[in-house]
Amino acid sequence: MSDGGRTIPGDMTGGILVAQGLTRRFDDGERVIEVLVDVSLEVERGESVAVVGESGVGKSTLLHLLSGLDNPDSGRVMLDGQDLFALDPARLADLRNRSIGFVFQFHHLMGDFDAVENVMMPLFIGGMGRTAASAKAVELLERVGLGERLKHRPAELSGGEQQRVAVARALVARPAVVFADEPTGNLDPQATLEVQQLLDEVRREADCAMVVATHDPAMAARADRVLCLANGTLLPETPADRSTSGRAVS
Repeated sequence: MSDGGRTIPGDMTGGILVAQGLTRRFDDGERVIEVLVDVSLEVERGESVAVVGESGVGKSTLLHLLSGLDNPDSGRVMLDGQDLFALDPARLADLRNRSIGFVFQFHHLMGDFDAVENVMMPLFIGGMGRTAASAKAVELLERVGLGERLKHRPAELSGGEQQRVAVARALVARPAVVFADEPTGNLDPQATLEVQQLLDEVRREADCAMVVATHDPAMAARADRVLCLANGTLLPETPADRSTSGRAVS
């Protein structure tokens, strides 16, 4: 089995994230749509992978499967040697909280909580005491340039600031893998550049892997590897992909 240049071993003991044979179908009531067909992927620790492709092709679906947010119709995902879909719900939730960070396009911050409380939540849920969790959240928020906005709630922050809080929340537990689904798709150019740089810098410092779905050519260009999702299949991006799509995809 290949992931676009790498062979997926039968025992799936390769990178920090290994997916094999992922298939996902949706039934719209009139027909069954195969969004992903036998998709395999291997990501090494510390590696960044960008997934590009036309709007609606299934990039978000792929990230949801890889992160355990959704179940495939067939196939499996191994994260640091553990099969996500063989775990019971409680163990999967614990693994996701400890080992996976997720940055969404629209932040998904909790409106009733300030920046510190939003960022510390994964640590608090994971059993860390409130004082220690708060201290780590403050440290990371200062690192992402929000030291003067610690007690501000999401509605009091700009779009770029909210996304920086979301990035800090995704990274605070030092996960093995960070997934980012169009993390700059709702930002102005300056905020986009800031979030791009932030994700890149903090990922390198934490030595975590990152898989990002993006339509942004500049963000894709920062990745170690760019893969194109088309017709349910994941393949290395080629110059033809760029010329036909213009990379202006989502």
